[in-house]
Amino acid sequence: MPSTCTESDFARLFLDDIPMIDLRAPVEFAQGSFANACNLPLMSNEERAAVGTCYKAQGQASAIELGHQLVSGEIKAARLAAWKAFVNQHPEGVLFCFRGGLRSRTTQQWIMDDCGVDYPRVAGGYKALRRFLIESTERISSEMNIVVLSGRSGTGKTRLLKKLGNSIDLEGLANHRGSAFGNTTTPQPTQINFENNLAVALLKVEAAGHRTLVLEDEGRNIGSLHLPQVLHQNMSVSPIVNLEVADEERIDITVQEYACDIHEAYCQQFGTVVGLQKLEAHLLASLAKLQKRLGGERFQRLAMQMQAAIKQLAADQGYSGFRRVFGELLLNYYDPMYDYQISRKRARIAFHGSREEVLNALQSGESFSVRV
Repeated sequence: MPSTCTESDFARLFLDDIPMIDLRAPVEFAQGSFANACNLPLMSNEERAAVGTCYKAQGQASAIELGHQLVSGEIKAARLAAWKAFVNQHPEGVLFCFRGGLRSRTTQQWIMDDCGVDYPRVAGGYKALRRFLIESTERISSEMNIVVLSGRSGTGKTRLLKKLGNSIDLEGLANHRGSAFGNTTTPQPTQINFENNLAVALLKVEAAGHRTLVLEDEGRNIGSLHLPQVLHQNMSVSPIVNLEVADEERIDITVQEYACDIHEAYCQQFGTVVGLQKLEAHLLASLAKLQKRLGGERFQRLAMQMQAAIKQLAADQGYSGFRRVFGELLLNYYDPMYDYQISRKRARIAFHGSREEVLNALQSGESFSVRV
């Protein structure tokens, strides 16, 4: 009997980052999969579509026959070679298709026939793994004691989170900093990939024995993605630890993260000349998102300051020009907005202090009991 990986094994697959072969077609994989999965499909998008059409018109037997016709000869040999290479490199791995049915059983048998390896398939396939992760998110989000790390923009909350063993960087998983300037140089993941990666992160925090989880204060949406409802609901009633940092340091951090780091990333991807052009387009497009809220006159002034800072950078005069525009945005736009939002949550603030004080409090395992 070929080996099967059942639900009792699912947590281990994700906690140990077990390599997986995702046999689904590329179009299915693109919608969402798992970080430890490699897409080595049994059928291409076109082949899958043809088999699906045949199934609807002529039934399962004809569809299976067509599938074997389409994946035969050199095509079958090439795909089998890719699977064998993966199996040899990752003998501890598993394979799956959408429901754990014909595609995974067929591939499992072909691998066995060709090289004598009984490579386990996941019972229930992708659908069962996805359901396991969704249920894990709901369970852990409900059971875990959450502490929300808050603070004005530019206080370096993400930097502090990374020093904690019981934290999850939601913005890192979402590949977005959660503001108008939050886009990075690469696209956000799909909603499904974000949810899957978040679930795995939650499982790992739980497996490490933590009962308290520290998360950055976020709205329901991070860029184009949204947090699972049960997690966001728990965050919205959890105690808040407020990080306080001097304005000058906040401006330094903001310039570093939203100008220097983004510029360096673009230059690595596109080279120096195009990298600077990409930075300019990126920053001006981000600023344009605030045009209505800033008002026409203030927006035009800030846009001119941003362009002047970019020209200064192009002349090899560094990033100091960005301090003016980001300083005004922080102090006169983001701070009033944050102050209003935090005023509605003051009853939940359990602790506030400097970076060192907040870090010590969070690392000490102190119990923050404020909850409404």
